[in-house]
Amino acid sequence: MEAIKISLDDYVLSGGGANGESYDHKTDPTIMLKLYFPGKVQQPLDEMLLARKVYDMGIPTPEPGEYVVTEDGRYGILFHRIPGKVSYSRATGDHPENLQQYAKEFAEMCLQLHATHVDTTQFENVKDRYHRLLAENPYFTADEKDKLSRFIDSVPDADTAIHGDLQYSNVVFTDSQRYFIDLGDFCYGNPLFDLGMVYLSSNLSEESFIKDTFHMDKATSVRFWQAFAPAYFGHDRSLKDIEEEILPFAGLKTLIIERDTNCPMPQFRVALKGILQ
Repeated sequence: MEAIKISLDDYVLSGGGANGESYDHKTDPTIMLKLYFPGKVQQPLDEMLLARKVYDMGIPTPEPGEYVVTEDGRYGILFHRIPGKVSYSRATGDHPENLQQYAKEFAEMCLQLHATHVDTTQFENVKDRYHRLLAENPYFTADEKDKLSRFIDSVPDADTAIHGDLQYSNVVFTDSQRYFIDLGDFCYGNPLFDLGMVYLSSNLSEESFIKDTFHMDKATSVRFWQAFAPAYFGHDRSLKDIEEEILPFAGLKTLIIERDTNCPMPQFRVALKGILQ
């Protein structure tokens, strides 16, 4: 598919992330642009095609539009803009007094997603994705890769939806609607692979990263997780039991983070100690 040429002069920067930046159209409030960093060509195309399939499934997410390229050679995707949207991380940082409500709503969205059965011929199995990421990762030894591979294989299978990058910044809401965004790693499988990112982003990330990315201090982020966990898993399980189950899946997210950053992340590998020892 050939990208449509657009002028960045028509857009204004509105945010940023690990893979690129977001822009709002200056005159059309219904359009937003997700623009990838230089050199990324296939990734935005793959995400656009994937986003369309996810949208067509009925999963609440902004409608994707065209695959585009700017004058300076950067590729991106146009999306239908959701006016007045705010992420659960931003809302929590701005209004920590509503933390319990936001954590509960976020958990409800996650439960809804993880109960959605998918056509497995249309999406990648999360285990296949992790095996691929593991094979491509240059920072783990052969012995470590073997242990991680055996752990991945041991996880019970499922045919339900997985966001792939389930942070509380990747669910946004308005007065009447909630949406998942940034679905470039969408796949299917056991929800535990998804929930590991919720724990990693709220509990294992450094204070400075949490403040810059999620707009709150780490103490608030940890409290969000502590409210989210019983809302998702139920109140009959202890937080300690939940965290022991989730920890290795949080560690596996190292494979995605190291893919995106091109450097080892020892602060997250600590979560893999139980598998690698």
